[in-house]
Amino acid sequence: MKKILMIEDDVSIVELVNIHLKDIHCEMTAAHNGKDGLDLAGKNKYDLIILDIMLPDKDGIEICREIRMNKNFTPIMMLTARAEEIDKIIGLETGADDYLTKPFSLREFIARVKAILRRVEIDTQQKEKSGELISTGDLCIDPEKRKVTLKGEKIELTPKEFDLLYLFMCNPGKSYSREALLNSVWGYEFSGYEHTVNSHINRLRTKIESDLSNPHYILTTWGVGYRFKEDHGH
Repeated sequence: MKKILMIEDDVSIVELVNIHLKDIHCEMTAAHNGKDGLDLAGKNKYDLIILDIMLPDKDGIEICREIRMNKNFTPIMMLTARAEEIDKIIGLETGADDYLTKPFSLREFIARVKAILRRVEIDTQQKEKSGELISTGDLCIDPEKRKVTLKGEKIELTPKEFDLLYLFMCNPGKSYSREALLNSVWGYEFSGYEHTVNSHINRLRTKIESDLSNPHYILTTWGVGYRFKEDHGH
């Protein structure tokens, strides 16, 4: 049984979603306001958190940030009724993994939930398999602890920045288009959100490159996208 936390003040949505989640062997806990939701997220382990942006007491985006600040990397799916929130959600700051706009079809909802849970399983298997550290030059990544160090100093990355860097470091020299990165790291196509990838790459470069005008690790492949430098033992 997968455990899911839903932070949503609309009781009828909670009931509907709960019925459908049971069908796919998920056990749901509901919180009807942000404060209770944050408490539950801090106390218990969940496989997924579903979080509405419009809550009576606390903004969902704020809650998402707080969950991430507490080093909790449980996947988060945001629900929003307003199109203008979407940029905020899949932008940089929140650390959410996915979003759905209301009203949504339950079929679409369940498909997304399954996709996130499946991706987490694959990620976990990969990281267990490749428990060893990956390093290039002074940059070192520990997939199991989700820890990155540069010259021995720990670097703080958001979940998506970490996933991007991990993908790059596992595949040095391979060029990825922005669409391919959206697919691999965010899990499916957000068409029109290639700028999200650019912003993440820029942020990542700010944290790991000593000279932004001449990056050493994350290189631009003109006309394609980005690649990670090949390590020739230099």
